[in-house]
Amino acid sequence: MKLTHLLLLLVIFSTMSCKTKKMVRSEKQADIPVLNEEEERLKYANELAHKFIIADGHVDLPYRLRVMNFRFEKEMIGIPIESEDGDFDYVRAKKGGLDAPFMSIYLPARYQKEPGESKNIADTLINMVTGICNEHPDKFEVAHWAGDVERIFKAGKIALPMGMENGSGLEDQLSNVAYFKKRGISYITLTHSKDNLICDSSYDTTRTWNGLSPYGAQVVKEMNKQGIMVDISHVSDSTFYQVLELTDIPVIASHSSTRKYTPGFERNMNDDMIRHLKVNNGVIMINFGSTFLDKEVSDQRTELRNKFQEMLDKAGLKSEDPAAKPLIEKFQKENPPSFSDVKMVANHIDHVVKLAGVNHVGFGSDYDGVGDSLPVGLKDVSQFPNLIAELLKRAYSDSDIEKICSGNLMRVWKEVETHAKKK
Repeated sequence: MKLTHLLLLLVIFSTMSCKTKKMVRSEKQADIPVLNEEEERLKYANELAHKFIIADGHVDLPYRLRVMNFRFEKEMIGIPIESEDGDFDYVRAKKGGLDAPFMSIYLPARYQKEPGESKNIADTLINMVTGICNEHPDKFEVAHWAGDVERIFKAGKIALPMGMENGSGLEDQLSNVAYFKKRGISYITLTHSKDNLICDSSYDTTRTWNGLSPYGAQVVKEMNKQGIMVDISHVSDSTFYQVLELTDIPVIASHSSTRKYTPGFERNMNDDMIRHLKVNNGVIMINFGSTFLDKEVSDQRTELRNKFQEMLDKAGLKSEDPAAKPLIEKFQKENPPSFSDVKMVANHIDHVVKLAGVNHVGFGSDYDGVGDSLPVGLKDVSQFPNLIAELLKRAYSDSDIEKICSGNLMRVWKEVETHAKKK
């Protein structure tokens, strides 16, 4: 055989082998286009981001606007539409394909001390969200039910469902569960940073109730009855297990990550809890904050905070003192914080899928709530395609990605609604 013929056969065989390798794909990968370049993958991810409904379990826009003294005067109306501040606005959400960000009706634990104060703050923030929608009816609409999200998405608008972050807004009145359902609350995070009348918090070591209080048990049942999703983010481990024993329907963790990558951080969920969540048919929605994603980053940031405080103490200053400003600027320049990245978010998703399957995970970014700790590649709501591209790279199918984007949450939400209608 002539050398030229031999070389020709080798080239043909090599080409056929490459094509064969591309064609031999698992059943799971059947609907994944062959993408060899990062640019092509990101382009396809962007298409999926705008094809599928993307729901985000937790966006802290309302409280951020409250801190900014947001009002509905003419000069302030543009803030939710386009802004250089914060992590969320209409323009960036549209760019990233975000269709249903749950507006967090966040109630700081300090308001629990005064009767009626938490409920008052909740009503104020709900009024803010409905006010934004009323001012921009062509762009936003409050979503009371899962079906509303689907309808609003088809209309080309952004749905704004609401979740109450801290059940302290219920005060000590069980009737407030139905009240807030009528006001548009679709989930309630049972507590926040401190134990409250309902249950113990993962951040509080007091362990007032060793889980749920007797009143808290009534609240869970009433939420089941009224069609409000039970959110177990922020609760203590004992509270989590007691809720699962008590609830008649699936629960969500609206903005929690896995403890695998943050050992000892009770705010995240451990492997056993994730397995129990599967049995419950619930969903964990991954928090994007770097300290929720990576223990090394969290430890580095803790060291920086301690070093920063030592600097101020040595100077005899407080952070708000005018004289502290140059020291703070110098410190920040010399001590940049660490950040996690989009790959680590995907690692948390992978871990949930390994333990419980792809039907039990979603997105719960905590945008506008975790400060300057968002991971590289997910700095604001415009960057959801980066995460989808990373999932494509890891051989998640289109149908898997649709479930993670919103399908799993929508399943739980609809099941909660169906259960309530039977009551």
